Amino acid sequence: MESLFDVKQKILSALTFLFGFHIIPSVSIFRPTHAGNPLEDNLDHIEIEVKFHIKDLPAVRQGILQLGAASKGRCFETNIRYEDSENRFLRNKSLLRLRRTDQAVLTFKSEPARQDRDFKVHQELEVTVSDFATMDRILSALGFQRAQIYEKWRETLVLGDTIFCLDALPFGDFLEIEGRREAIREMAGKLGLAWETRILANYLALFQTLKSALNLPFTDITFENFKAAKLEAVSFKDLIAGEMGRPG
Repeated sequence: MESLFDVKQKILSALTFLFGFHIIPSVSIFRPTHAGNPLEDNLDHIEIEVKFHIKDLPAVRQGILQLGAASKGRCFETNIRYEDSENRFLRNKSLLRLRRTDQAVLTFKSEPARQDRDFKVHQELEVTVSDFATMDRILSALGFQRAQIYEKWRETLVLGDTIFCLDALPFGDFLEIEGRREAIREMAGKLGLAWETRILANYLALFQTLKSALNLPFTDITFENFKAAKLEAVSFKDLIAGEMGRPG
């Protein structure tokens, strides 16, 4: 039986052989620079973030702009999550994803050796590919099957080394702040966001909470699927309360 490490190597080796891809971090600023942090020592391609559920996205956006951030544009994302035949990615809290916006990007995320109770921390390897459909076929040929589709609108704003992602998903609006720990806390405070309401779970975990609580009959997180969902009849905050401040 292949280990998760073997699966990772299979992906990277296949991409290198087929295309000569160079694996790069999605955002180079997340490479650790402060010595002595046991969560980041000897780790590469690190991404640090938190999320907040947002009720008034335009107001939060205006607050981010007033801080001096610059918008890099807004785009619609279609994401495909892949699994192997034994669902080892999900069991190991890893993610193999192909994303389509104005380009196609293949991403592999995995947890570091030690977790952080205050921030969501993961290792991320990412490559841009020239053809979304062909990459999908390659992954299928390698034995990875489509497990889930999820959609969102995302606007990215940047202020120095901090990245703000304003995300509109079929089940709600969120702000994701990525960067260094001290900067994330500082920016959240300046935006008036209560630190104890931060979310460390990813969007797929949030959806699973909703799916279980509301007995939703679908797995794909698409705007079309959510048209018939009665989210307005429930308190989203109450449903995800268990995810606030908890790694996921």
